[in-house]
Amino acid sequence: MTVVNALTDGGKTLTPYAYIAIGASSPSSFAKAIPDALGAFLRSAGHVSGKRCYAFIGNKGLRKGKVLASLMKTMESEGMYLKRSDILTNAAEAEAVGSKLHIEKSVT
Repeated sequence: MTVVNALTDGGKTLTPYAYIAIGASSPSSFAKAIPDALGAFLRSAGHVSGKRCYAFIGNKGLRKGKVLASLMKTMESEGMYLKRSDILTNAAEAEAVGSKLHIEKSVT
């Protein structure tokens, strides 16, 4: 597993990964969109089209559903194949969801 921060790790490529999980948070309590930097990162992250992916946000803000929809739309606009999405309430729930994702591990 590799963790990449779209706000600070510009220039990283996601091309070698078969499954990509992307989490985002709303810039403010009243916002209904994800930060523009995430969309810019995905546009420059190499070949992401056709990659299986998972979208999630934390349980913060008043427009969680709209923030998640914004994240999903951004990912799909890059051609990513969205398998699942969630609004996660705590770390235990995140770990439980992560253990159930069907991620194929390649042998290298």
